[in-house]
Amino acid sequence: MKLAKRISSLSESLTIAISTKAAELKAKGIDVLSFSAGEPDFDTPEVIKNAVKTALDKGCSKYTPVPGTKEVLQAIAYKLKHDNNLEYKPSQIVTNVGAKHSLFNLFQALIDDGDEVIIPSPYWVSYPEMVKFSGGVPIFIEADDKAGFKITAQQLKAAITPKTKALCLNHPNNPSGAIYTRDEILAFGEVLKGTDIVVLSDEMYEKLTFDGEFVSVASVSDDLFKRTVTINGLSKCGAMPGWRFGYMASAIDELNSAVKKLQSQSTSNISSLTQAGAIVSLMGESDADIKHMKGEYLKRRDLAVDMINAIKGLSVAKPSGAFYLFVNCKDVEPDSMKFCSQLLEKANVACVPGIGFGMDGYFRLSFATDINSIKKGIERIANFVNEYKNDTNNN
Repeated sequence: MKLAKRISSLSESLTIAISTKAAELKAKGIDVLSFSAGEPDFDTPEVIKNAVKTALDKGCSKYTPVPGTKEVLQAIAYKLKHDNNLEYKPSQIVTNVGAKHSLFNLFQALIDDGDEVIIPSPYWVSYPEMVKFSGGVPIFIEADDKAGFKITAQQLKAAITPKTKALCLNHPNNPSGAIYTRDEILAFGEVLKGTDIVVLSDEMYEKLTFDGEFVSVASVSDDLFKRTVTINGLSKCGAMPGWRFGYMASAIDELNSAVKKLQSQSTSNISSLTQAGAIVSLMGESDADIKHMKGEYLKRRDLAVDMINAIKGLSVAKPSGAFYLFVNCKDVEPDSMKFCSQLLEKANVACVPGIGFGMDGYFRLSFATDINSIKKGIERIANFVNEYKNDTNNN
């Protein structure tokens, strides 16, 4: 069968591929410790589950409007005002099947063949694939650990061309945990003034900020508000990954209309039950649970950073947010795919190669798992690194 050319441009998600491989090994009875998936290990808060049970008993099983119910759109508007100082009308908000769906819809609605999208590296694995699938060209700006994994306004200015259509920002960043300050975002805004460049601001990890202040991109200036699409969801900060609740909010009315039109011909509305559960989280009724989770993540982060930095040949900067370590393994094995493949094969530890995030010589380790697994897993990594270095030196 001859498939469409556009599908051949896509690469499989490395995070999903590694997680799948780890699950297959576990199914065979192998003691695999997986630090590959970006998924909270905490259960969804009871208050959310109870809200859905009540909604189900009341017959919440019908189609809803494509963007979402009136109640969930109002809840998102409340959340954005309360948490981020952003004033969006419900008509400027669309719910999607996870934030990944939000981004996919936006790229499809925004990008024409040859349009360029600026993506700071390291980046979440799906950004460039979505851009390419939409006919666009990803333009990468690299920022390594020496730069705190953050690009500068000068780098952004140098990357802009007449073909630039959008800037894709993600903070707290997956995989590095880097967070941009208000002044840094303001500097980006100054560069973008006078252009038609749209900012896609992926803020999925906003409530998992450990150091410094999280600032929503659209809240920094009127100009940025007018050009920014705020993208968020409840998979990470709501402990609702399998519920698939994402949303986008934008003052660009024609873009909102285009996304609604596209979604009307694809998924239509997202699950009515998911919307019912999301309202509770968005209104802050599960904030105490999220605060507890954040405290546990902080303990895990500090432990994992100390243990990794004690391994000769590895180094990691302490992430300011999210629940990942982006570990520098260049002194052990600069080929991150080889490093992670050998780590899984010889030590039964699953991590994601940095090449999938646009930066070889690193690997991503999720600390969204229990303390004992973190200790055991990093001890295995330490033993693996020592043996790997000895084997390399002997050869």
